[in-house]
Amino acid sequence: MLTRKQHELLLFIDDRLKRDGVPPSFEEMKEALDLRSKSGIHRLITALEERGFIRRLPNRARALEVLRMPEDAQPRPARGGFAPNVIEGSLNRQKVPSALVDEDNRRPVAIPLVGRIAAGSPIAAIQSRDNTISMPPEMLSGGEHFALEVRGDSMIEAGILDGDLALIRKSDTANTGDIVVALIDDEEATLKRLRRKGASIALEAANPAYETRIFGPDRVQIQGRLVALFRRY
Repeated sequence: MLTRKQHELLLFIDDRLKRDGVPPSFEEMKEALDLRSKSGIHRLITALEERGFIRRLPNRARALEVLRMPEDAQPRPARGGFAPNVIEGSLNRQKVPSALVDEDNRRPVAIPLVGRIAAGSPIAAIQSRDNTISMPPEMLSGGEHFALEVRGDSMIEAGILDGDLALIRKSDTANTGDIVVALIDDEEATLKRLRRKGASIALEAANPAYETRIFGPDRVQIQGRLVALFRRY
């Protein structure tokens, strides 16, 4: 799953390769995505390469090859400017239909599975999914819930492993020490322990191989708090 900016950049590169036979320059990519610096493009290119969508060809300037496209990519015009297909997250709109909750509160409850979350290097903003998973009602408290599949190993010392399903209670606030879903710069979604350091927000891993990341409060949006974890064996 890709962030909105990663998705836009991949479509832009693919369109230019189909149109001109050569990839765009970093300056063209920066302007197309309305980024302030080329360092943001370098970060997006690296993320796309790590996820197997593109490949940088050695010993060739500006040499990029598109290996695959997202399954939800729409056909792009043969010629013309950049026309990205933006994936809209549905985190703020997903609700559990009341019909899915049994009146006697004993049957499983259908919870939206809205995507994957990084517990390691940031991978993706939360995206829309049509799937649901069944949860025991005793695992749910008041409010809206959603589930995410964990990817990565940065929270292993908190008992959170790659492939686990995280049950999240939707909330835009959290206390220091809570494990939260945090959206960084509207692009990167990650599962980390929240620490407040003055006016700054620290997102702390539970694995010494990963550094704590510190951000200004305007860069981080709390999407929810971890309330339960499920694991398949």
